[in-house]
Amino acid sequence: MTSQSAATLRSRYVDQAASDLEENRERQRELTHRLAVLKQEEALLLDILKLAEQYEGFADSSRLPEQSQDEPVVAKTKRAPGTAGSRRPAPARSAPKDDATKAGAAGKAHRPLLGDLLTELLDRHDEPRLAKELREELLEKHPDRNPTPQVVRNTLEALVAKGRIQRHKQQRSVLYTPVTPHRKNTSGADG
Repeated sequence: MTSQSAATLRSRYVDQAASDLEENRERQRELTHRLAVLKQEEALLLDILKLAEQYEGFADSSRLPEQSQDEPVVAKTKRAPGTAGSRRPAPARSAPKDDATKAGAAGKAHRPLLGDLLTELLDRHDEPRLAKELREELLEKHPDRNPTPQVVRNTLEALVAKGRIQRHKQQRSVLYTPVTPHRKNTSGADG
């Protein structure tokens, strides 16, 4: 082997080693980021378990803290791992006192559930409706409610699972109708 071919071979090995080293470091950065995300998820799950253990002994479900039907909690937790900072749920929401819980439950009792509102909107139409249309109508008739499109779809799917409404597919669209329609005349009497 000549000295020129040895130098060429050595140069190739150095280039390959440098390339492999850079790939290794990039992979380490990715894994470090993934580990940080997993640690955030672990902390969130531990908080959830802690809350579940606190309320495990309650037989009366009215004493549990209520979650509004239009809160996109799942969507918020999915976005948190992508952020650079560590955003954890505020501890103030985690364990309300008995009086605060009863007051919160009593305060929300007058507000209809999102599923009931969507069922009522479906009952007013003779044709199947898209989730998007139902959400737009909900926002128009109930400006105090602002569920995300995903929350509306999830609520509609929950109603399908309970047998309260039916799902119909037309090509790529999903439409919904009530199972037992209580048709209301939208042009006449006030419902």
